[in-house]
Amino acid sequence: MDLINFVVIGYGGMGSYHAKDLIQESNGVKVVGVYDIDPTRLDLAKENKFKTYETLESVLADETVEAVLIATPNDSHKELAIKAMKAGKHVVCEKPVMMNTTELEEVIAISKVENKTFMVHQNRRWDNDFLIIRDLYKTHQIGDLFQIESRVQGANGIPGDWRHLKQHGGGMVLDWGVHLLDQMLFMINSKLKTVSCDLSYVLGDEVDDGFISYLTFENGVKAIVEVGTTNFVKLPRWYVRGFEGAAVINDWDLSGKIVKQTGTIDHHNLVPIQAGQGLTKTMAPPSEEATTTFEITEVPSDFDNFYHNFYDVIRNNAEPIVKNEEVYRVLRLIEVMFEAAEKKQTLTFE
Repeated sequence: MDLINFVVIGYGGMGSYHAKDLIQESNGVKVVGVYDIDPTRLDLAKENKFKTYETLESVLADETVEAVLIATPNDSHKELAIKAMKAGKHVVCEKPVMMNTTELEEVIAISKVENKTFMVHQNRRWDNDFLIIRDLYKTHQIGDLFQIESRVQGANGIPGDWRHLKQHGGGMVLDWGVHLLDQMLFMINSKLKTVSCDLSYVLGDEVDDGFISYLTFENGVKAIVEVGTTNFVKLPRWYVRGFEGAAVINDWDLSGKIVKQTGTIDHHNLVPIQAGQGLTKTMAPPSEEATTTFEITEVPSDFDNFYHNFYDVIRNNAEPIVKNEEVYRVLRLIEVMFEAAEKKQTLTFE
C-alpha cells in the first residue's frame, strides 16, 4: 500500500487523538510528524515518539509529507488549509470546518484550483448510536419516522479556554451542534424547510453554552436538536417516533429499547389508570398484546471508515463519504440558526 504521509497540525486533544488512534497504516495513512505553536505540546509529541517540526514552513516544505490534519482553534482553519493546499498538500480538517460559509467557499475554490483533496472529519457519522437510528429511519422498522430528537447534555460547562471566545469560534453550536446537525442532514434525505433556535447563555460567556433547535423537513419529519452543558440530569441521547412504534437510546452505552405496535389497540375498551388525583385512559400504557419490545442492537456502518475513504479518494478517485457540499449545507444551517435565535423567528431554509 502506497501510504499517505501525514503531519498533524495542532497537537491538542483532537490532534493527539488522530495521531495516536485514528491515522493508521492499515487504512493507508501514516503520521510522520507533528507541528504545534506551543512548545509544551511538541515536547509531549516527542515523548509519544513523533517527529516534530519547529515551523509551519518546514512542514509545508517537506516533500515527503503528502497531507496534513488541521486540529487547531476554529478561526485558524482557513489560513492553514489554504497555505497547505498551495504548498501541494491534501488536507483533512477538524470541525467546524470554518467560521462561516464565505470562508468555506474560498477554501473549496482553492482546493479545485490546486487539485488537492480537502475533507472534513465529521467523525460522528460513525457513532454506534447514530447508526442505529439511521437504520430505523432507512428500514422503517417502526414505520416512517415523523419525529426525531437528538441531544447531548452534560453539567461541566464549556471546556478549555478558546472555546469560551467568540473570535475563535467558541460555543456549543459550533462545538457539538455541528456534529448533531451533520448527522441529521446526512440521515434525512429531504429538503429542510424551516429552522428555529434558542441559544442558552446561562454560564455568562459571550458564546452559547447550549441551544435547542427545531427543524422541519419537506418529507414531514420534525426534528429537535439540543445541546446543554448545565444539565445535571440528562435527557435521552435519542428519542424517535414512527407510525408503528417508538425508540429510545439513553446514552452512548446504547441502553434503551424499541417498542413496536404488533397488535390492535382497542380504543373503546381501554382500562383507566390512576394518574395523580385523577384517572386517565389516554395516558394509560398499551396492553401487552398490542406491542412488542425489542432490545437495542448495534448496526454496522454501510460505508468505509474515514481515513481509508480519504486514502481511496486520493489514490483511487473514490467518492468522499463526507462531501464538501454536505459540510457547506451544515455550516449554512448553523448561520441560519444564529440568525433565527437573534431575530426570535422561525426562518425558511430551503
